[in-house]
Amino acid sequence: MRRSTHHTRALRGLFATLLTALAVVAALVTGTASAQADTTICEPYGSTTVQGRYVVQNNRWGTSATQCVTATDTGFRVTRADGSVPTDGAPKSYPSIFNGCHYTNCSPGTALPARISGISGAPSSISYSYVGDAVYNASYDVWLDPTPRTDGVNRTEIMIWLNKVGPIQPIGSQVGTATVAGRTWQVWSGGNGSNDVLSFVAPSAISSWSFDVMDFVRETVARGMARNDWYLTSVQAGFEPWRNGTGLAVDSFSSTIDTGGEPGGPGAPAACTVAYTTNVWPGGFTADVTVRNASPSAVDDWQLAFTLPSGQRVTHAWNASVGPSSGAVTASGLGGNARIAPGGSQSFGFQGSYSGAFAQPNGFSLNGTACTTT
Repeated sequence: MRRSTHHTRALRGLFATLLTALAVVAALVTGTASAQADTTICEPYGSTTVQGRYVVQNNRWGTSATQCVTATDTGFRVTRADGSVPTDGAPKSYPSIFNGCHYTNCSPGTALPARISGISGAPSSISYSYVGDAVYNASYDVWLDPTPRTDGVNRTEIMIWLNKVGPIQPIGSQVGTATVAGRTWQVWSGGNGSNDVLSFVAPSAISSWSFDVMDFVRETVARGMARNDWYLTSVQAGFEPWRNGTGLAVDSFSSTIDTGGEPGGPGAPAACTVAYTTNVWPGGFTADVTVRNASPSAVDDWQLAFTLPSGQRVTHAWNASVGPSSGAVTASGLGGNARIAPGGSQSFGFQGSYSGAFAQPNGFSLNGTACTTT
């Protein structure tokens, strides 16, 4: 919303420390980095990527006071949040993580923007950590527009408040209550200058939840604040702080867009199948992966996302870039194999290590769309 042996060892240690410091400075200056773990951003509009598929943004737009966020492997935490603003006005910022496009910053491999009528589901999950000494909300920010816009402010904003601490309220006024995604919400409606805002406020704090974002999109369409031929452009989750906020965290986040739009258009389906073959020995394995494009449209800059079971780690990959080395990973095409023609396929592989019992990933998605495993 709203980026001798002792002497040799000592010299090597000093050199490594200097390199680390320079890397941190570079990330702060540019405001954009590719996070592996614990990347700190203090630049007002700085951002970085996590899980190889989402963008974490500092998004400090409503104050000149310092705010820093630290991106983790699965989300982010607010590590500094100075100052306060009046609680009857706009918040200080919206530190958040998102799938989609926000002011031309698009998350890797996103299926957004996508036409609402072509989205069969948009499952998302969130896990928050809250603090007491602050005034804030914990909220989703979902953006809709008549065009597949990737820059600027969209026409309609859906806010989903999962927690509210302090004397704050959404934009506009309460227009009633509604049951959406199996929960009861206060519903608020208003305007924010160039865009309309429809807010859903939980009556008590929700610290973790899995739901379908499309339930709220459909409710918004039913209320006349969007249309089915509009586009969903981003799904964001984070916090709006008015006072303090240090310690707030999104511990984990996921967002998937299941599309069924017209071929070649924004949000076109990336129907796919994945063959995952392994050779396993004690403590190690190789995986050969073939991803086939079953849609009538080519898939450019393909990215295959999957989660390695606990204890598994990638040590080497070929024919694709695979990262991070554990947890939720993404394989991306390289150079000449970055395009999958209609009915065509691309193959890659990797070697890894494991501990405990060996298992295969439960599912795969190609550019945000779930694949069938063969």
